[in-house]
Amino acid sequence: MAVTIAAAWLVASTNTRRRNAGFWAFLLSNGLWIAWGMHVDAPALIAMQIVLAMMNIRGALKTEPDHEVPSRALNENQGDR
Repeated sequence: MAVTIAAAWLVASTNTRRRNAGFWAFLLSNGLWIAWGMHVDAPALIAMQIVLAMMNIRGALKTEPDHEVPSRALNENQGDR
């Protein structure tokens, strides 16, 4: 659980390296949750973590430098919420 929380904090960063580290931390937490799910025989937890891992792989790939979102674009989109 602590790895998941740390990953969420890192993914929220505007720094590309920290955000990328967050996705890798999420992948580590997915593996840990899968191990726990196997230990307690929780197939739904395992299935959910597999899907989340796929999403985290996608996120990690999108944090490459050529996918960097300029900070001014982030500020302009804040009014869209």
